Parts: sequence; structure tokens; C-alpha cells
Amino acid sequence: MNTQSVRELLQKVQSGEVALDTAVDLLKQLPVEDLGFANVDHHRALRQGLPEVVLGEAKTPEQIVGIATALLARSSNVLITRVEKEKAEAICESLPQLEYREAARVVASRDRRIDPLGNSPVAIVTAGTSDIPVAEEAAETLAACGASYERVFDVGVAGIHRVVRHIDLLQRTPVAIVVAGMEGALASVVGGLIGGPVIAVPTSVGYGTALGGFTALFGMLTGCASGVSVVNIDNGFGAAMAAFRILRHREPVA
Repeated sequence: MNTQSVRELLQKVQSGEVALDTAVDLLKQLPVEDLGFANVDHHRALRQGLPEVVLGEAKTPEQIVGIATALLARSSNVLITRVEKEKAEAICESLPQLEYREAARVVASRDRRIDPLGNSPVAIVTAGTSDIPVAEEAAETLAACGASYERVFDVGVAGIHRVVRHIDLLQRTPVAIVVAGMEGALASVVGGLIGGPVIAVPTSVGYGTALGGFTALFGMLTGCASGVSVVNIDNGFGAAMAAFRILRHREPVA
């Protein structure tokens, strides 16, 4: 949807030809920009509060550059997840306004102001140091949403006193994202310590029958702390987006 079509729609609202609610519904549905290899959803921010996020995995640098260019042209901030270093270098060479955050495997721009979301930081908790890449993906996604966060890393159940040291932060946080591999027990521990929402992220970290994260996933799904939500294996992005939805609907939505 371009400026002219928006202007025409608003003129029809002004003249009474189109009802206000009908116009709002139209704006929520449109437009999609067809690039041939991708349909870029330019109004996702209107519907959901955040521009379309690009999954970089399995896309070529050229495809990512094409999608990012289309988003940037509409004054959208850009977030591209799951990008390895070599691919990121090619993308940033074509679009120098983008930056690579290697720890999170994320390429991002934040040229457009992001309205702050929430008054207290989301707690991002990891069981071990090996879980940090997934946690950093969550952190970068929260930053793109305007949400603040605080890292609580390497506090797994092998030394339970480590997480207890952070109990004040955990009890104050509006949402806790708990990232753990191995048997995934930390999510249940945190879920039993605090009353707020807990989003559990199983990671593919672990020996033998950890089975690439399935053991942690099953442990989190069958944990004894009630009401803990679980996202897919290594899905830090998904956990952050779940936290964003919770935070956004605690605040007045424009």
C-alpha cells in the first residue's frame, strides 16, 4: 500500500463512503510486496506491533538482501535471524546500515525509533554457558521489540544455589525466558519459584540421550511446575516473541 492509496482510503472515510472500522480492517490486511521469491508483509507491524522478521537460514544472501531492502524502503527496522558469519558479511557489504551480532547469529538495523515496551526487564535465564547462543537470539529479538532484558546466565540445577541468588530479579520480572539443554530441569525450578509467566526453551545441548534437545523438550513439557509454556528446540526467537505478546497486551495498544 502506497501513500496515494492510503490517501484515497482516508478520503473515503472522511466523506463517509467507507466506514472507519472497514478502513482499519483493510489497513490490517494490506499490502504484500511480491518479490518473485518472497511476499513481504509490510503491514505486520500494524497487525502485530512488529515488522516482519526474516529467517535467514536456507535463504541466499541475495534473497535476504532483497527482502531487507524492501523492508528498509518502508522505513521498517530489520531483524534477520539464523545467519552464519560468512553469509552475514555478504549481506552487510550490500546493506552497510545492517549490523551482525555474531553471538546471536542475527543481522539487525534499528534506525527507526522503537517505543519502549514494559517497565521491568525480561529475565533471560540459561542453565549453562553452552545455552547462551539461543539466549542471545532471544535478547536480540526482545531489543527489536523495544523490551528491556537482563541476563542470568549459567545458573543450572547442577548448582541450584546459583539461581536462588537471583530470586529478587526473577520475582520482579514480567516474563522469564528459561533456556536449558541436558534434561531441561531449570524451567521447572524457575516455574516453581515465581508466579509470573515462564517461557521454556529447550536447547540441543547435552550428551548421548539428550537426543539433540528432545530430552530437554520432553522434560519441559512434562515438568511439575504448572503453567510453564514451552517453545521449540533452540527457538530463542519464538520465546522472545511469546514474551513480546505478553508484554504488549499488558500495556495499552495504540
